[in-house]
Amino acid sequence: MIQFLKLLFRNRLAGLGAVVLTFILLLALLTPILPLPDPDITATGDRFMPPFSDGHLLGTDHLGRDLLSRLMWGTRLSLAVGAAAALIAAFIGSTIGIVAGFLSGRTDNVIMRLVDMLMAFPYILLALAIVAALGPGLINALIAVAAVNIPFFARNIRGVTVGLANKEFVDAARLSGMSNIQIILSEILPNVLPVIVIAMSTTVGWMILETAGLSFLGLGSQPPQADLGSMLGEARAALITSPHTSIVPGIMIFLIVMSINLLGDGVRDAIDPRLKSGALSRPLPATIVERKETPPVASDDLLALQDLRTEFHVGDRTYKAVGGVSLKVNKGECLGIIGESGSGKSVTALSVMGLVASPPGKIVGGAVSFQGNDLVGASYDELRELRGDRVAYIFQDPLSTLHPLYKVGDQLIEAMQAHRRMPQKEARARAIELLDSVRIPNAARRVDNYPHEMSGGMRQRVSIAMALANEPDVIIADEPTTALDVTVQAQILSLLDDLRRERDLAIVFITHDFGVVAQLCDRVAVMYAGRIVEEGPTAAILDDPQHPYTKRLMACVPELGGGKRELHAIAGLPPAVDRLPQGCAFAPRCEFAQDVCRQGEIKLEPNGDRAVRCLFPDKVSQTEVTS
Repeated sequence: MIQFLKLLFRNRLAGLGAVVLTFILLLALLTPILPLPDPDITATGDRFMPPFSDGHLLGTDHLGRDLLSRLMWGTRLSLAVGAAAALIAAFIGSTIGIVAGFLSGRTDNVIMRLVDMLMAFPYILLALAIVAALGPGLINALIAVAAVNIPFFARNIRGVTVGLANKEFVDAARLSGMSNIQIILSEILPNVLPVIVIAMSTTVGWMILETAGLSFLGLGSQPPQADLGSMLGEARAALITSPHTSIVPGIMIFLIVMSINLLGDGVRDAIDPRLKSGALSRPLPATIVERKETPPVASDDLLALQDLRTEFHVGDRTYKAVGGVSLKVNKGECLGIIGESGSGKSVTALSVMGLVASPPGKIVGGAVSFQGNDLVGASYDELRELRGDRVAYIFQDPLSTLHPLYKVGDQLIEAMQAHRRMPQKEARARAIELLDSVRIPNAARRVDNYPHEMSGGMRQRVSIAMALANEPDVIIADEPTTALDVTVQAQILSLLDDLRRERDLAIVFITHDFGVVAQLCDRVAVMYAGRIVEEGPTAAILDDPQHPYTKRLMACVPELGGGKRELHAIAGLPPAVDRLPQGCAFAPRCEFAQDVCRQGEIKLEPNGDRAVRCLFPDKVSQTEVTS
């Protein structure tokens, strides 16, 4: 609950709405015990008294009734009716949506066509028709408002349920023998409940406004009963001569509806699991930089990372995703970064060009040197000129790179024209040339394909072509072959290797597969818990790993040729980067760990063309991996 409130109040407008609404609710709850006059007692001699009159703080109406008393009781009634209408509409509409979405087929078609018939009518006209059929009255107005909002809930919840009905956990529940009702209550409802809450929080304000509208027309609360809409309706005749009788209930309606809507937006953000990281707004165009010191940048390397540190600040927790990484790569060279999921490989790569989402990500230390210039802290305009031009990325999932609504050729053309002026005809010819260079057959025809018309391997080739569009100096490939089958993976790796040699490219290749490293990379850096634990030439590390983590990773790779050795798994789990242990982070999983390994900082010690973060590299080198 505390975390929810923290997320809610990070949205200042939502916090303001919560404060105003809480104040109004407290006043409404305290109304029966406040020393207020009877709201229905008339005193024609005191008609239209102005605000701050003796005994009448907000004045009186056309019958001499105290406006403050009627406002308080009317607010109480309007809030109750609006909340009741929202609950009824949410319950009935959500039930209809869940049943239709879960059962699908003919049941879904019949139910949703009836819902579509209701949605075909303007909701206010439908509400008026229902009240006309049932007769004027507050309860009938409540029923009308709830009824016209049922399709809204049914449509929204049905859409969410359809997406859940075929998920694996629902199939597992069916296989376990659970009935449809049990599956709906135990599997579907808990997953759609946040959506229902969000929908209610954003619609209750409309329902209060709709109820007030019916009362304004004389179809809601009946005299002498007061609600905010009827107060406005009774005051309209005196709008010019005694405007305070209209302004008082009008301001209250405005405050209630606006505060509920603002609070609803905040609840939507705070309850969304994708936003609980604290990123309640769109990420900034470049990662936030909060370095205490700016290290000197003096590097002749094409791309060099110097003690780079990137953190994620979520609430009171600090996740040290990258804990001081130093790497370098030059033209024509391929550097492999390998490690388990969560070791910090991708965050390191994204930090190079300031692509880590902020909030909650921050670069808190180190430097990234590109051709001698520090990119950490560079302006957005400087980074934008380099992104996709001098430094390009290839991501794991091409569908997240390629826009599904645009042809691949148009996307290639856009990537080129974003950095240089180029006529459309010339850009199209260049796009075809790029597709042909990445060995896409019939490139002149494929340039007009949409991403969904291509296989996974073809889409990844398009992503590579897009990375090559502006002839970059560095390509950062973040596990670009993980989702591909082994045949296509081999083709992509061979293609990257050929392009590197032909164009003298520098490639930073992120992977968790030592087989890929052996085929493509000149040097390799092994990452664990956000830090480099071993670095050196690929052949030297493959022949003689000196860190126990590297040795264990290699033992997990299957070896073709008749079962020459037993496969081994690494015991335990990687440490949480917000609670890193003292000393070596791998010590809890290491068979060579001693007490000294758990005390103090262990540095990455250079040894010729290699470096290892271990106190006993010789012991690791001389020992075979055991179970």
